[in-house]
Amino acid sequence: MDKYKQTLNKRLTLIRSGDQINYINMSLISRFLSEQDKILSRRTNKLTFKQQRLITIAIKQARILSLLSFHNN
Repeated sequence: MDKYKQTLNKRLTLIRSGDQINYINMSLISRFLSEQDKILSRRTNKLTFKQQRLITIAIKQARILSLLSFHNN
């Protein structure tokens, strides 16, 4: 039981309850991109599945609207 509690404590999210996950919130989105503008993995971000999915959708929408680049040369 103690190991289970330790894994839950390690899983601290970078997203607070008041943060809106959408393509307009560029300060939030930029935390989940690498230097090459690639989406970081869920394991690296320490996010839940639902949060990672919402972040991915927001990043893709921002790329379509030209708020983010598709790749960094």
